[in-house]
Amino acid sequence: MEETKLIDDLTIKRTKRHFRPAHYLLKIQSYSLLCDTGVEKYDSGVFEASGHKWRLSIYPKGNEKMNGSGHISIYLAIVDTEKYTLGWEIYVSFKLFLFDQIRDKFLTIQDVDGVIRRFHDIKTEWGFHKFLSLKSFEDLSQGYLVNDCCIFGAELFVHVRNAKREFLTMIKEPLNRSMTWKIENFSSLDKVTYYSQIFQVGDVKWKLLVFPKGIYNGEMKVISLFLLCCDCVLPEHNFFAEFKIRIKDQINNENHVEKIEKHWFTTSSNEWGFLHFMPLKDLLDASKGLLVNDALIVEGEIIVMSYVK
Repeated sequence: MEETKLIDDLTIKRTKRHFRPAHYLLKIQSYSLLCDTGVEKYDSGVFEASGHKWRLSIYPKGNEKMNGSGHISIYLAIVDTEKYTLGWEIYVSFKLFLFDQIRDKFLTIQDVDGVIRRFHDIKTEWGFHKFLSLKSFEDLSQGYLVNDCCIFGAELFVHVRNAKREFLTMIKEPLNRSMTWKIENFSSLDKVTYYSQIFQVGDVKWKLLVFPKGIYNGEMKVISLFLLCCDCVLPEHNFFAEFKIRIKDQINNENHVEKIEKHWFTTSSNEWGFLHFMPLKDLLDASKGLLVNDALIVEGEIIVMSYVK
């Protein structure tokens, strides 16, 4: 059985299920005598769920102030809130129940679409003004009231607001975005790879990386240049950079050799750049002014980068 009705401008969903409520059951015997006392509202005992204390508030003949006449009204209320800090608020999704004793099923009522209710110092209870009509409740064939006995229940889930937050910002032309690396005695370099000092742009650390004879150590007769992100140390660390790497023209200061690339740097791909940056023969051509006094000036520039906090 399942139906959805619009009640008091709130859409609620009714279903039936076999398994019992997870957190609380309230059995009322001699229900008619409870009603005869004239009590407007019955507050159940306190029960604990999801680290907080709660109770059910039941209006046997309906909450007249909320237009609940002719129905049973039932609410979930949070209690023992005096210990909470000023401005407290707790977000809860919940279901309330009434046991069908003939079919061994629980009538389950909840806000449709899983609405999450906010409990706070001004609003300490939520529920249903028209939980069930008295006509249906008192109809013995429905199984809700058997031998003047009925059973209510509650089940709730507190949504703890401890989710990790991440703010991603894309920064164009960040401050201190330029990196200058002078490589001395270039012709005498005998290792495959050389790293620059660390350059910090914003909160991210970078290095320039050079293969003087190319990544294949002379086989391709090129120079290889890369940008390395030093902060990609955990799987969740990733940084975007659009960057430029150039070899500076030291004579005319105008015919620099430069290339632009973009990449998401991660732990598994923390360096990116140019395998064939330029042929070694062009680099060694004195007329181009790229190698002066056996020194090479490599410059890096971050054009756009991501920043996460």
